[in-house]
Amino acid sequence: MRAKIELIRVDNRLVHGQVGVTWVNALNIDTIVVVDDETAINVFSQKMMKTIAKASNVDIRFYSIADFMQVLRHNESNQRLFVVVRDIQTVYEMFKNGLTPQTVNIGNIHYGRGRVPFNKKMYVSEVDVDEINELIDQGFHFYYQDVPGTLDEIIDKIDFERLKKVRK
Repeated sequence: MRAKIELIRVDNRLVHGQVGVTWVNALNIDTIVVVDDETAINVFSQKMMKTIAKASNVDIRFYSIADFMQVLRHNESNQRLFVVVRDIQTVYEMFKNGLTPQTVNIGNIHYGRGRVPFNKKMYVSEVDVDEINELIDQGFHFYYQDVPGTLDEIIDKIDFERLKKVRK
């Protein structure tokens, strides 16, 4: 049996208390995998996230996109993985490098230049929307949910131009 991705979460903050405790307990996973090129080489950020993971008694690993895809292809363990990424582009790059369709939870995508609100905690750019729509076409399932137990919002195809007009 190969390692199983239980969920991919998009969260600008990566692993913080909400992710490292609440989501870990709800998913009953044994390993958090942070896929982020910057964090993969940032020892200080890793230390902070390791402290949070330790509180939940789970293992935590840090990979660049390329390294994670290599590990995923050759992993023969029975691990239940909770994959946390910083942005939609990372999910899209993983797909372009062989990731099969998955369920993707969007937690936090902060405001930034060129982004419009999808809801109170999710701001999307035109590139985000194009990539989400393509991933949906390929069989990925997206939903927004802050924490387990709260109402989730299924994300279907997004019309960026309409979103810009509606959210003004």
